[in-house]
This record gives sequence, structure tokens and C-alpha cells, in this order.
Amino acid sequence: MDPISDMLTSIRNALAVKHSTVIIPFSNLKYEIAKIFEKEGLVERIEKKGKKSKRLIEITLKYSDNEPAISGLKRISKPGQRIYSNWKKIKRVKGGYGMAIISTSKGLMTNKEARKNKVGGEMICEVW
Repeated sequence: MDPISDMLTSIRNALAVKHSTVIIPFSNLKYEIAKIFEKEGLVERIEKKGKKSKRLIEITLKYSDNEPAISGLKRISKPGQRIYSNWKKIKRVKGGYGMAIISTSKGLMTNKEARKNKVGGEMICEVW
């Protein structure tokens, strides 16, 4: 099983039925992805809950006029097929309206930040 795909699917399902929050199991990578969502204004807020082995991430979803801020999520690099890109070949998502999350040697960042910092890496997911 792929925990990042599970996270994206949980968010996608919650948005489809207009839930206000999503609770997912904690991992540092999932928490960093959620922080990028919060920084880019795609979710209201994120919170760590619980202690040690029972830690969770609570993501409060963002809606405007009953429409979700996130209209689509897509996993790019999978455990069976990793997708890497150098900074020159990082493409814009949905003509610049979306973003990609890239795992670089300098941490997780969006496709715009990666091009600006001239670093490539593993393409984690796309959000629009």
C-alpha cells in the first residue's frame, strides 16, 4: 500500500461528500505535504493530534461558495514506478493554475519553487 496515495484519496473522498475535516495517520512526509497545501491556501489549517504511535493529522478543508478549493489531486510517482525530473523539465500544471509537489534534496517544494531554486527531484503529486 502507498500511504501518500491513501492520503490523497482520503482528501479527494472528503471533498466529494463536502466533509469539513479529514483525519489521516501521521508521517513526516504526509505532514510536509499538508503544510504545502496550507501554505498555498488549498486547505484551511492542519493540526497534529495524539501522541507517539497514535499520532494523526487533522486537515480542515477549504470551501468557497460550497465549492472546494481543491478540484483535483493526482499521484505521479508511485512505489512501482518512480518519476524524476530535472528542474528544466518541470512542467506547469493545468497551465499554471495547479501545482506539483516535488521531493528535492532541499526538501519538499512546489514546482514553481523548484524551478526558481534550480533543483529537480521526485514528482510526488499534482494538485489543481
